[in-house]
Amino acid sequence: MSTTDAARFWDGVHTDRPEATDPRPNVRLTEAVTGLPPGEALDLGCGAGGDALWLARQGWQVTAVDVSSVAVERLTRLAVAHRADGRITARRHDLRESFPDGLFDLVCAHYLHTPYDLDRAGVLRSAAHRLRPGGRLLVVDHGSTAPWSWDQDPGVRYPSAPEVAADIALDPGTWTVERADSPRRTAAGPDGRTAEVTDHVLIIRRIR
Repeated sequence: MSTTDAARFWDGVHTDRPEATDPRPNVRLTEAVTGLPPGEALDLGCGAGGDALWLARQGWQVTAVDVSSVAVERLTRLAVAHRADGRITARRHDLRESFPDGLFDLVCAHYLHTPYDLDRAGVLRSAAHRLRPGGRLLVVDHGSTAPWSWDQDPGVRYPSAPEVAADIALDPGTWTVERADSPRRTAAGPDGRTAEVTDHVLIIRRIR
C-alpha cells in the first residue's frame, strides 16, 4: 500500500470523528510519566492530541507527529486554543519513510497499529536511538479489541510487551526494560460506551 493510501485512510478516520476541544490523555501515559522531570518528548502517532496537550501542561516540550494531515492540523489549532503552541510542534510524518530529528527524554508510541505495512520494530528501534541517556521509550499497545476499534478482525493477535521488546532487539548494555506487563482497565470509547480492555505496556530506558 502506498503512502497516499495510508494518509487517506487515517485522514478519513479523523474526519469521521468530531474535532476534540479538550481530548483526554491516555491513562498509561499519565501513570508512567507523572513525577518525571519534564524535558523534550516525542509523540508518535499523536491522533487527537490528548497526550501532547497533557505533556505540554506538565511542562514538556513536545514534538507530535502523525501520518494524517487532519490530525496534525487539528492538534495545531488545539495547541493555540489552549495556549500551548509554544510547547507543541505538530508535524506530518509517515514513519515508513521518515523519522523526526532530534534527541528526546521521552518517546511515546500509544496504539501505533495500522492496517498498512509498517516496520514497527524498526520504528521503535529508531525511537530508542533518539533517547538521551536516562530517557524512556513508552510503548502502549492494544492487548484486546475494544467494541469501537476500527479493526474488528477476530483473528488479530497483539504481541505481548516482552515480545515487542524482543523484536526491537536493543543492546542490554545501553537500554534496559523497566516494565513489560498487560494491565486491564475500563475504557470509554468516543461514543460513550465502556468496556474492559487489556493494554500491553512496555517501558525501555536508555542507561548510557
